[in-house]
Amino acid sequence: MINKIVAIQGDHPSKLNPSTDTSIFLAKEIQKKNYEIFYYEPKNLSIDKSKVIAEGFFIKFDYNKKKFFKILKKKKLDLLKCKFILIRQDPPFNLEYISTTYILDTIKNKVKIVNNPTSIRNISEKLYSPKYQKFMPDTLFSQNIKEIKKFFNIHKKIVLKPIHGHGGNEIFLLSKVNLKLIKRFIKKHNFVMCQKFLPKISQGDKRVFIINGKISGAISRVPKKGSFLSNLSKGGKAIHTKLTKNEIKISKKIAFDLKKENIFFAGIDFIDQKLNGDINVTSPTGLKTLYDISKINLAKTFWKELKA
Repeated sequence: MINKIVAIQGDHPSKLNPSTDTSIFLAKEIQKKNYEIFYYEPKNLSIDKSKVIAEGFFIKFDYNKKKFFKILKKKKLDLLKCKFILIRQDPPFNLEYISTTYILDTIKNKVKIVNNPTSIRNISEKLYSPKYQKFMPDTLFSQNIKEIKKFFNIHKKIVLKPIHGHGGNEIFLLSKVNLKLIKRFIKKHNFVMCQKFLPKISQGDKRVFIINGKISGAISRVPKKGSFLSNLSKGGKAIHTKLTKNEIKISKKIAFDLKKENIFFAGIDFIDQKLNGDINVTSPTGLKTLYDISKINLAKTFWKELKA
């Protein structure tokens, strides 16, 4: 029997920021439809006698209370009892993350899982982007020092990113070749992403929300003074924005492709009308921020598209 249960696989609620977190925002919206929220961490997912079970707890979220969540009951739950499962833990996209997608693969045809675990595994958030290179600033994926030096010598100012990072963490702006830093970075991350620096990031980027193959909304995120990182977690400020015709055209193309790949919810980013190459499919964020600045509630859209 399928119950009105939404399971969320994510980082422990105590690590979440209720003022910006999209997982809480989605959970809060579906609570209004009398769904129960079952929350568990990836490490507590198991297969036992062919059953996919998770050790976690039923939880209720409340923005009006200082402690924004209340654990109602601890439980070991057969996830087939859920109507929906949301995969919402943050990267790094490591072996634990990959293993959870294999486990959830075994029930994906019986429970609606967002995003599809096979699709999350197949779509590297950065390595999926080379097919859109013509819409991006010059970009190199490599762990070859010679190639990275050559790329730097062409562009003089580049951004260095880990391929499986998130949230603006461990991103460096290089104005000169720092071989020591690059070697250390490659040793830690293996393949890395190098990108021509776009100075107009100082005016902000644009995060576009894609739900079920449709452009559903967008925000602009402006870096704090002295920073080139627009991520809200790095001090970026969200403001209203409109997409240009070019950004809409590119977004529609990617939205179409992602729907074919069984990706229901994604976020893509533009800087100076160029796609920055991050196709966010693991735990896209920004819906709460969009609501706070515009009162546009894409959590409602999310659940409506899922026919919850």
